[in-house]
Amino acid sequence: MIALRVRPISNRTKEGYLQVGVETYGGGIWHTWFDRDLSVAGRVIVSDGAGGFAAKLVQVDKPILRIPSLAIHLDRNVNSSFGPNLETHLIPILGMAGATLNKTSAAGAGSTKPSHQPGLMALLAGQVSCKPEEIFEIDLSLYDTQPATIGGLDSEFIFSPRMDNQFSSFCAVDALINSVSNGPTGGATNAIVLFNHEEIGSGSTIGAQSDLVDLLVGRLDADRSKSFIISSDMGHAVHPSYKDKHQDEHKPLINQGVVIKTNASQRYATDSIGSFLVRRLVEKRGGRVQQFEVRNDMPCGSTVGPMLSSRTGIRTVDVGCAMLSMHSIRETAGTADVDSMINLFEEFFVGFTELDASLIVE
Repeated sequence: MIALRVRPISNRTKEGYLQVGVETYGGGIWHTWFDRDLSVAGRVIVSDGAGGFAAKLVQVDKPILRIPSLAIHLDRNVNSSFGPNLETHLIPILGMAGATLNKTSAAGAGSTKPSHQPGLMALLAGQVSCKPEEIFEIDLSLYDTQPATIGGLDSEFIFSPRMDNQFSSFCAVDALINSVSNGPTGGATNAIVLFNHEEIGSGSTIGAQSDLVDLLVGRLDADRSKSFIISSDMGHAVHPSYKDKHQDEHKPLINQGVVIKTNASQRYATDSIGSFLVRRLVEKRGGRVQQFEVRNDMPCGSTVGPMLSSRTGIRTVDVGCAMLSMHSIRETAGTADVDSMINLFEEFFVGFTELDASLIVE
C-alpha cells in the first residue's frame, strides 16, 4: 500500500495557507495525488483520564486536505515535463491562516503542542471524544475520500485505492473462512499471514523479513518438506497504450485468471513444481492461469516470496491478479479476478495435500 504519512512535526504555514507536512511511503505514482479530495486516518494515543493511555483508531471521513496543481498558465511545459519535487511540491493545504479552523486555542499535549496544526488536532479530538490536549501522539496517513466503485461497460472493472495488495488480502481471508465449512483439509493446518511494510522492504517486526512465519512453523512442528507457501501480490496487466513494456509472450490481461510470476534471477520464488501445483489447483475449479515474466531489458520487481522461501526453507510460488495503474492513488483491477483468486485459495486450503501427494519429484 502506497501512502503519504503525516510527519512528526507537520505544522506549516506558507503564503497564508495552513499546510500539513508529509513523508512519502513506498514508490508511489505521486502525480496522481494532486487535486484529490484527501483526508487522514490512522492511530492516536490519548489519555484515558485515569493515569493511563489508550491507542485509538481514527478516520476523518470528510475531505480536509488537497495538493493543488499549478495552473498551466504559470507552467506551460507541465504536460510534457511534470516532475514535482517531493519535498517542496507534495505538501497538502489544510485551510487558510486566520480561518475559523485555526482559531481554536487547543493544540495538543506534550511534544505534539507545537508540532501539528491546532485545527487538525481539534478535529482529531472530536473523532475520538477527547480534548485536544489529551492527544499525546499521532500516526496518520492521507487517503483519497472517493470510495471504491465498480466500473466498465459490463461492470468488469474495480476502481479503487490500495488494491495492491488489499485485493489479495481480502481474497485470502474470504477463502480461509469458506474453507472451514467446505470440508476436510487432508490433515493440513491452513494459515494466512498479512504482512505490513512490503512496499519498503519488509524489514520490521510485522514485515516478511521478521521471524514470524518461521516461529509459527516451528510452534506447529510442521513438516517443512510437505508445506507450501503461496505468495500473492498483484501483477502487471498489459497496458493498451504501453504494450512494449511487456515481454511479447507474457502479457497478462485483467479478468483472464490468476497470474503465475516467474523470474530466472529469483526475484519471484516460483519454480516449475510450484507453477504446476498452482495450475492444477486453478484448473480443478474450472479456471485458467496466465504467465508473467519481465523483459530482459527491464529490471524485475520482487515480492515477499523469495525472502519467505529462503528464511523458512518452504516451497513457495508467486502469484497475483492482473491490474493497471499499480501504485496510483486510484488503481484498476477486475471483478471476475476476485472469484478467480478466492477459488485458488479455497482449493489450496482443501485440496493441496492430496494433490501434492500425487506428485513424485525426482
